[in-house]
Amino acid sequence: MKMKSAAFPYLVWMAVFIIVPTMLVVIFAFTGRDGSFTLRNLESVGQYSNVFLRSIWLGAVATAVCLAAGYPLAYFIAQAGGRRRNVLIMLVMLPMWMNFLLRTYAWMTLLEDSGLINRALTFLGLPTLHMINTQGAVVLGMVYNYIPYMILPLYSVLTKIDKSVVEAAQDLGADSRKVFLRITLPMSMPGIISGVTMVFVPAVSTFIISRMLGGGSNLLIGDLIDMQFLGSAYNPNLGSAISLVLMILILICMGIMNQFDKNGATEGGIMV
Repeated sequence: MKMKSAAFPYLVWMAVFIIVPTMLVVIFAFTGRDGSFTLRNLESVGQYSNVFLRSIWLGAVATAVCLAAGYPLAYFIAQAGGRRRNVLIMLVMLPMWMNFLLRTYAWMTLLEDSGLINRALTFLGLPTLHMINTQGAVVLGMVYNYIPYMILPLYSVLTKIDKSVVEAAQDLGADSRKVFLRITLPMSMPGIISGVTMVFVPAVSTFIISRMLGGGSNLLIGDLIDMQFLGSAYNPNLGSAISLVLMILILICMGIMNQFDKNGATEGGIMV
C-alpha cells in the first residue's frame, strides 16, 4: 500500500507531462485543420525525407565523435585517484552549469569569419577558414553540448568493473590490448549503449544548434517542427505528424540499441 502511495506523484507527473502531450501529438497528426480525420499530414512528411536523413546523419556523426573522444576520457577519469577523479568529473560537468544558449553563442563568437579563431590564424599569417554556417559547425556544437552525456554513463560503468577480473587476465598472460578488447570494452558495453542513446536522441532532434551554427542552411528535424508550431508556416497538424514520425524513429533506434545491450548481458559482459 505504501509503495502505491509513493508512486502516485510519479504517475500523476507521467500522465500530465508524458501521456497527455503524446496523445495530443497523435490526435493532431491524424486530424486536419477542421478537426476531421485525415492521413494527409503523414503523407506530407515524405517530402521532408532529406531533412530526416540529414538529421540522422549529423546526429550519428556527432554521437560517433562523442564516443571516440568520450571513452578515453571516461577511462582516464575512472583510473584516476579519488581527489583527482572528483576534480575531473567537476570539469566535465562544469559547462553544463552554463545556459545552453550561452554555450552555443560562445561557439558562434569563435567560429565566425571574423571570430577569435580566424583572428588568431590571421595573426599567425595563416589563411582564414569558413567554419560558421556549415555542417561541421553543427556537429561541433552537438559534440560540445552533449559529450558530458557520453562521458558520465561510461565513467559510471568503468568504475564498477572489478579490478580482480583485470588482474586475473593479466596473471594469465593477457597484455593491455587484450585486457581492454576482451574484458574492459565488453563489460563497459552498457555504458556505451546508454551514452549513445543519451547523445543521439537530443542530437537528432536539436534545433537551436543548427539554427545558430548552421545559419538556416542546414535544416534539421527540430527546426522543421519549430517552423510548423511557431514559425510563419504555422501548421501544428503537420508539425505533430513530423514529431510522431521522429518519435517512432527514435523508438526504433532505442530498440536496436537495447537489443545490443541484451546480447552483451546474455554473454556475461566478457568477450571470450
